Amino acid sequence: MVDFLPARICLLLLGLCVSAATVAAPDIQHWLTKNGARVYFVAAHELPMVSISLAFDAGSARDPGNRLGLAHLTNTLMEEGAGDRSGEQISEGLESIGAQLQSNNGRDMSVFELRTLSDPNVLDTSVGILGDVIGRPQFPAAALERERDRVLVALQRQQQSPRDLVRQVFFKSLFAGHPYSKPPMGEAEGVKAIVRQDLIDFHRRYFVAANGVVAIVGDLNRQRAEQIAQRLVAALPRGGAAPGMSDVSQPAGPRESSIDFPSQQSHLLMGQPGVARGDPDYFPLYVGNHILGGSGLISRLAVEIREKRGLAYSAYSYFVAMRARGPFAVGLQTRNDQLETAADIAAQTLVRFVEQGPTAQELEAAKKNITGGFPLLIDSNSKIADYLMHIGFYELPLNYLQEYPANIEAVTVDDVTDAFRRRVDPKRLVRVIVGDNSG
Repeated sequence: MVDFLPARICLLLLGLCVSAATVAAPDIQHWLTKNGARVYFVAAHELPMVSISLAFDAGSARDPGNRLGLAHLTNTLMEEGAGDRSGEQISEGLESIGAQLQSNNGRDMSVFELRTLSDPNVLDTSVGILGDVIGRPQFPAAALERERDRVLVALQRQQQSPRDLVRQVFFKSLFAGHPYSKPPMGEAEGVKAIVRQDLIDFHRRYFVAANGVVAIVGDLNRQRAEQIAQRLVAALPRGGAAPGMSDVSQPAGPRESSIDFPSQQSHLLMGQPGVARGDPDYFPLYVGNHILGGSGLISRLAVEIREKRGLAYSAYSYFVAMRARGPFAVGLQTRNDQLETAADIAAQTLVRFVEQGPTAQELEAAKKNITGGFPLLIDSNSKIADYLMHIGFYELPLNYLQEYPANIEAVTVDDVTDAFRRRVDPKRLVRVIVGDNSG
């Protein structure tokens, strides 16, 4: 979820034509808990609901090299017993009051999301359970063995999926030697080596207040939100933030990995390190990518590869902005015998876009499409809480949502062209192919 959250947000933007003026960006309030957790709050009284998101800098990038998968197992097992409740009691306790708790981890962060009624009794019970999950996990040995087996099966399935495999190899090749090369679910050897004490130590190091962000949105006032935030992290020591993430180096030249896979179609990803969250080039690159390959069937890549030539069902591109520079990627799936033709067209389309930039008409259409879809990005408590979590985690300005439409509108043709020329070098692409090479 967490690594490809910008790609998921892109999907929400496609084909939307709602006026951005119809929804006002929320007023964000911010403070620190007594033990140093950063809190972001938006009051929303339309429904008797509360959405809470907590993020810790405890993603797979923090995995030790011989324990790949430790962050994922820690995140998952925190719900399998906490405080004086068993995993079954946690699940039944939340279900009995209609509350929902989900957790996941990516390369940057470990996330917990709670959705509950604002009724005081229900909310207090939900917050009490989540506070225990965050601060007092038991890491029961039986649950570790059960989840370890499930993860090992899931890792085997990934190797049998060309779509998962091409993404995994792409990240390993693109981020070779960098923490982002570590897959979120880990690798079989590391998962097998993890013992219960590893989970305890990882939790003790990274699940501390100063390494966390709390986002609260719902039918509450500021005083009540402060009480909830403090209770959520009360069991956590202050601790300190995780070390800064090292920068990602650009590849010195083109690199290619080809994985033989028995299938009728080949999967291709090619790209290079792109942009970090908060980078000044973020908006020009985001708008430009919408034109290049982020707007579905009307993007340049889709038109050239699918509409004009019928070489692929889908062709796309994306930027994933992360704490350090995340990937820029161009991708497609096509018949094995059409792969090189489709790949050449994709590369040529990218070269033309980098050299020439978008047309004024393309830019205007992209900006209308993006700003038109903006209200749907913040039309629920859970979506706003997700944005607050990212604003806090990546230390974006508090007025980020208010300024979002204006930042999109301010992008010019020259901005896009200049940003792509400086940040994308078609001569240094990392290319990964998964498909049947027997022919």
